[in-house]
Amino acid sequence: MDTKIQFQKKATVLAADGTQVGSIERVVVNTNSNVLTDIVVRKGGLLDQEEKVVPIGLVAETGESQIVLRDSAGTLEGFPDFEERRLVDGHKNGESQSTGAQPNVVGFPLMGAPVVAVPPTETTRIEQNIPDGTVALKEGARVISAEGKHIGNVESVLADPEVDQVTHLKISTGMFAREKRLIPINWVMIVGEDEVHLRVNKAKVQESAAVPIAV
Repeated sequence: MDTKIQFQKKATVLAADGTQVGSIERVVVNTNSNVLTDIVVRKGGLLDQEEKVVPIGLVAETGESQIVLRDSAGTLEGFPDFEERRLVDGHKNGESQSTGAQPNVVGFPLMGAPVVAVPPTETTRIEQNIPDGTVALKEGARVISAEGKHIGNVESVLADPEVDQVTHLKISTGMFAREKRLIPINWVMIVGEDEVHLRVNKAKVQESAAVPIAV
């Protein structure tokens, strides 16, 4: 097989000086071109965990167990969080509610104060800081065959280092005797956060990858 860059689930992420800064949590893939755009790195301890979005261009080296970042990445302190909570206006048009506006009177009861329309309150929405048209594929995402069967889980993503384009997914199959098998990206129909749907059936996968593949 030609040389590939590999993004293995839970691989250790190192700064350029060798300091451990976290572990890989997701890879961000453009769903139209299958190009890797970013990785999501989990850093911190149990009580102060953060997930940072790191552009793929800042990855210097990859291996099955670790990823080394370029010097310009530092310790990822200045990078955006993967998810952020944002205040969203309850109005459908998304415009902010003016604090100085008077409530609209919609009627009067038989007795007492007028009935007024209560403006919708602001709510929070979780948004992901990734490019439009991309999906943040989770480690261990389920792989679903064309007939709807769960046939394995994503273990790593392999890409062409020249263009950062995904070429294969390495998946684990079997409940007891776990095997690693390669899935060409052209077999993939849909990439989601939690699931990858194939355009081929389970028999095709078993036929083409009947033995474990070491990558």
